[in-house]
Order: sequence, then structure tokens, then C-alpha cells
Amino acid sequence: MDQKGYRRASFQSSTSDEDMLEIAGASLDFSMADDDPPLDREMGGFSSYNGGGMNGTSTMMDFLEEPLPGVGTYEDFNTIDWVREKSRDRDRHREITSRSKESTWALIHSVSDAFSGWLLMLLIGLMAGSLAGLIDISAHWMTDLKEGVCLAGFWFNHEHCCWKSNTTFTDRDKCPEWKSWSQLILGHGEGAFAYILNYFMYVIWALLFSLLAVLLVKGFAPYACGSGIPEIKTILSGFIIRGYLGKWTLIIKTITLVLAVSSGLSLGKEGPLVHVACCCGNILCHLFTKYRKNEAKRREVLSAAAAAGVSVAFGAPIGGVLFSLEEVSYYFPLKTLWRSFFAALVAAFTLRSINPFGNSRLVLFYVEFHMPWHLLELVPFILLGIFGGLWGAFFIRSNIAWCRRRKTTKLGKYPVLEVFVVTAITAILAFPNEYTRMSTSELISELFNDCGILDSSKLCEYVNDFNSTKGDDLPDRAAGPGVYTAMWQLALALVMKVFITIFTFGMKVPSGLFIPSMAVGAIAGRLLGVAMEQLAYYHHDWAIFSGWCSQGADCITPGLYAMVGAAACLGGVTRMTVSLVVIMFELTGGLEYIVPLMAAAMTSKWVADAIGREGIYDAHIRLNGYPFLEAKEEFSHKTLAMDVMRPRRNDPPLTVITQDSMTVEDVETIINETTYSGYPVVVSRESQRLVGFVLRRDLIISVENARKKQDGIVSTSIIYFTDHSPPLPPSSPSMLKLRSILDLSPFTVTDQTPMEIVVDIFRKLGLRQCLVTHNGKLLGIITKKDVLKHIAQLANQDPDSILFN
Repeated sequence: MDQKGYRRASFQSSTSDEDMLEIAGASLDFSMADDDPPLDREMGGFSSYNGGGMNGTSTMMDFLEEPLPGVGTYEDFNTIDWVREKSRDRDRHREITSRSKESTWALIHSVSDAFSGWLLMLLIGLMAGSLAGLIDISAHWMTDLKEGVCLAGFWFNHEHCCWKSNTTFTDRDKCPEWKSWSQLILGHGEGAFAYILNYFMYVIWALLFSLLAVLLVKGFAPYACGSGIPEIKTILSGFIIRGYLGKWTLIIKTITLVLAVSSGLSLGKEGPLVHVACCCGNILCHLFTKYRKNEAKRREVLSAAAAAGVSVAFGAPIGGVLFSLEEVSYYFPLKTLWRSFFAALVAAFTLRSINPFGNSRLVLFYVEFHMPWHLLELVPFILLGIFGGLWGAFFIRSNIAWCRRRKTTKLGKYPVLEVFVVTAITAILAFPNEYTRMSTSELISELFNDCGILDSSKLCEYVNDFNSTKGDDLPDRAAGPGVYTAMWQLALALVMKVFITIFTFGMKVPSGLFIPSMAVGAIAGRLLGVAMEQLAYYHHDWAIFSGWCSQGADCITPGLYAMVGAAACLGGVTRMTVSLVVIMFELTGGLEYIVPLMAAAMTSKWVADAIGREGIYDAHIRLNGYPFLEAKEEFSHKTLAMDVMRPRRNDPPLTVITQDSMTVEDVETIINETTYSGYPVVVSRESQRLVGFVLRRDLIISVENARKKQDGIVSTSIIYFTDHSPPLPPSSPSMLKLRSILDLSPFTVTDQTPMEIVVDIFRKLGLRQCLVTHNGKLLGIITKKDVLKHIAQLANQDPDSILFN
């Protein structure tokens, strides 16, 4: 990247995250361009709290009355300085508070400023809930479109089409208003040719939906692909990816999410809904100055938006708040907790008002169980936890290996072909099996369901003995032929879901992992539940059953096993614990099942952690080289700051700027010859005593503006970073004072500081860089990139994999 282009970009780039990203969009061959944009700048280099420039009475530049536009903002693919952003917000808040005592108008402004956060949460909740309702209704209709169409109105899905029909309860899916494609084209729905025609139409619709999705993503918003949660975790940790939460990404992700889910691919909409909600949060932030101009405040809003996203995905407001706290947020103050709860509440209320499924529930697979569970059932529940942990570890390793292969081979250059092939294989394998043909949400709903008297599903085809039926509770019964058929079909569905999901997650379409993981666990759980039920029915006199399961009693609930299995597999893949249990019991409305869910979730996490420490999102963050410093991991090595800092022994000396002896030309030469994001300012090259730190971006903007707007600034003008400049002879050129862009309080450590303390400082304060001194003299610099590379080296990983390289 030539310096002219870089410098021009520094003036034109805005603080908005809405703009489409030119770097990612420029190369549409999709060789992971959206994951690996070119980055030749160092990660370090943004100032922390500027003691002189922010609280001081001087203006930002001595030759201008107003601060320069662009000074204090960030380049794309750089990390924000949390300390500086927080101190800027405190300064702003102090100013508003002091002015509020002066006039009524200032008091009103102060109140509106305090209220703006809650108003923003209300708008995010309303927008996220409305979009989730639109996505749910559209996906439900388009999923049914693959199998047929409603004559009463093509916009009705199968269920809504048959609501007004006079058919009996058992034939409720065969109403005359709904026609399969063979009935519509051939006039009848029976026979081999009708089956082949329905098969053909199913595959064609699936391919059409998925191809439309990948072409829209490729053409308009490369960032709309995938789950979005790994990138949101990275953004919430302070990284800037312009365009990732912009309006184009929101529009395309909403449309393509419907298409991808409707195509029948093994993916869900729950993860991408978090991305959609965060896009809403980011776009709405631009309505309020305090969030538009402060990156740290904006990230507090995005944490709340993530909670709203999970709230509408699962109908679980409390689970959403806990998910944001446990899984995605980097900085989560108490104020954000309350606002997240409010945003999640409003989002859930909005979705409930839309009522997308027509059953007053927020999700398709809401169930209620009433039978208690017995202590001995903890054994199969823990077995499901072990299965979930093993499946999670297997899935992460396989999926990461496949995604790495996609990145490093020609496969990544043909995203449309990859989506076409995977969709074709999925559709061809899915149609013959009714449990894979139906949408994954409907499958989970059926597996969670507790069989009642009126259920016509194959899973409920038991041998009935109506003499022993007491009210609505059905006793454990012998399995009929339908149940055995369903077991075989579910076993085949399990094998297909296990393997096809590995290749689906990470393709260039919106793809969530929550629903496929839950489906795998629910199938395994239902199979185990039916096996336990039949064991209890035929062997109720065994010692393990004799104490609590008498003949003719309803002892085992297979649907409960499906629910526990779903939680176990989701926990094994994502490594969620508390938020997972809360989401599951909000889904099911059963508080008495918290212990089985906790047992399964903890077991799956322990088993999966024993095989590999990373969850799927952390693994994808590492695969893509995002600069994410994991707060949960301990740094246990005995290295010192001098081992990590640059320059190293054989490196050229550290590039510095002196406070009062360099000309404009000298500084421009340094800027042109280096790519660093900032420079230490010292008293002189001989003394190397530290004065402060100045950003490359601020320096470029300030010097170029001074050349244009201040008379007498030429290449030989001296730049001063001091408070007072010496009197100049009349013949010398004008001097340029830049003290106001100097950070006078950069973070420093000594060369003997243990790296575990340095890593802690970077994690807890969100630093970008830290200067290393010895007896007050500047020795070197440690950037966030250096810390990440050092951790990777100690973990025997490739240090050059950090930061998109």
C-alpha cells in the first residue's frame, strides 16, 4: 500500500461502521478475502488518556480553533484504546453535568443524554424483534414451498393453509387447500412418478434458494456469511472491522438467512440473528452523538444487542443476557446488564406481538413436560453429556480442519460451486427420510414432544391399552411398528446430520450452529429415551426400576431425554454452561428439569475440554487470525517484558520523534518509511527520556492540515511537542506546535515486569500498546500483536497466524 494512498484514506475514512468495506469487497473471488484483508500496519499505536489534550484548556491544534476531523479516530483493522475512550466519555459527562446547573436548557440536555441509552435499547429491541418475526414467517413459508403450495393463497404456509379446513385432526396435514407439486402438475399425488416429481421439485427449490443466497452474499455483502459470533466477539473486544455491522450487511444477511434456512441446509438462524441484532444496534447508534463518537460506548450497546438477538432466537430474554455476559462480551459493566435485560425484554415482547408461529410462542419447539424425573435417570443424562462432549470435540476438530483446507487450497476460490454441491448432496439425501426432509426446527419440536393420545406422529405409534389410561397421562407402552421405523430413520438422520454439518458451517451463506447441534443431541436423546422407556416397560421388575417404576405407570419421558441431549451437544460445541441451561429451561418452561440440564451441560463441557480447550467460536477466531486476547485463559509462563518487547537485539533501533528538534520534513520521512501506527516522543535521541506517544494517523492529519491552513509552514519548520517554544529569529520559518495531539500519559512498564502482569494489563485495560522503560529511559514497545504472537509461540502455534497474515 503506497503511502499516498494511505494518507488520503486517513482523511476520507469516517467513524461510521456503515460503509461497505472496500478492502474485502475488492476481490470477489472469495479466497477468504473477507477473513484476510491486507494489513501492513502494526496493531499498536493508539494513545490512551491524553492528559494535556482532553482536560486541558488548549485547543486540539494550536493553529485551529476547532479539533480536526479525523483526529482521535481509528483506521480499519485496528484496535480501539479503551482507556482513552472511557476517559473521553467521562470528560463529556463531567462537562454536561457542570453545564446542567447553569440553565434549564442545559438541564433538559443532561436529562435527555441520560435517557438516550434507554431509548436506544427500546429501538434496538423493537427492530430486532420485528426482523426476527419477518425472518421466522418468511423461512416457514419458503421451507413449505419446497413441498407444495396453498391454493387459498400462495403466501400461506402449510399449517396456516389448513387452519380453516374441515379435515379431521388426524388428517390435518392433508387438507384440500394444500397441494403438493405432483398434485398440482399431474393431478394426483400417488405413485412412483409423483414421488420422483416431488423429489425433483424439492431439490430444485433447495438449489435455487441456496444459490440465490450465496450470490447475494458474494455480490453485495461478503461479511453477511457465516454465523457472525466469532467476529462479534472480536469487535466487542475492541477490534474495528468496518462494514461488518453496516446497513448492507444487515439487509443482505436478513434476506439470505431466510434463503439459507429455507434451502434445507444443515444450519440454523439463531447465531446469525445475533449478528442481525448487532447490526441494528450499530446502525441505531448513529442517531445518538455519545454512541456515534465513542467506540467504547458503542460496544456496550452491541453487548446489549447480542442479548436481544439470543432473546428473539430462542424466546429466552434472561438466557440472552447471560449469553452476552458469558460468551460474547469483553467489557460488561453493571449498567450494560440492566440495559441488556431491557433490550432483550422489548425484543421478546415485539416478537410475541408478531406471533410468527401462530401458537403464542416465540419458538417453534416450545414444549412443556409435567412428569417428574427420578434420581437414577441422572445416569443416562450424564451419558448424554459424555456424548455431547465427544460430538462437540469431534465437530470442532473436523470443521476447523475443513475450513483450514478451504482457506489454503483452491476450494476457497469457488464458494458458489461449494454451496451448490453441499446443497445438492443435502437435498438428495434428505428427501427420502421424513425426519431430514422437514425443517430442523420442526424436527427438534417433534423430538421434544411428549406423546399424547391425539398424536399421529410415527414416534407416538405405541400399542395402546386404553384400559390403563388415566386422564391425559399415558402409561409406558410397548413400541409399535411405527416407533421402530422412526428409530431407524432417526438413526440415519443422526449420521447424516453429524457429517453434513461439518461441511456446511463456514460456507459463504449465513449459517448458525445452534439448531444443527441441538438436532444431533435431540436425536441421540430421543433414541436413548425410547430405549429406556422400553427397558422399563419390559423389565419393570429389575432392581433399577422396581423402586419407582411400577407396571402401567408413566415413568420415562423420551422427550425430556431429547431436550437434555440437545443441551449436551450444544454445550459440547459452544462450551456454554449457565446461559445454556437458562435458555433450555426458558424454552421448555420446566424448572424441575434444571438439574438434568446442569448435569448434562457440565459433563459435556468437562469431556470436550479434556479433548480440546477451545469452543467453536474461539477456534474460528484463531483460524481467522483475529486479534482476540482471551480473558478466560491463564498466562502461566515466566517470561519478562524485555523478552517480548521490540526492538530485539539484532533489530534496528526504535523509531522515535524528538520533542523539539525535528522538522516537518523529518517527520514526513519517518511516516513514509515506516508503517507503525504510532511513535514515542522523547526529549532527545541521546537522553531517550520519554515524553509521550503520538499516533501516526493524528500526525498525518495535523501536518497536512497545517501545510494547507497555517501560513509559513514549510518542510524546514520545526515541530514542537513542548509547552513553551523558544523565540525564533525573524528569518526562520514558522514553527508547528503539536503538543495537543500528544498523549502525555502512555502506559509504561519496566523491562523486568513479568509478562503475566503485562498480559493482565492488556486484558483488563484493553490496551493497544505499552512502552518499556529502564530507569526512566525508553527501551522499546510491546503491542497487542506482540502479546498475541508471544502467547501463540508459547502454545507451539504459528505466531504469524495472528492478524490476518
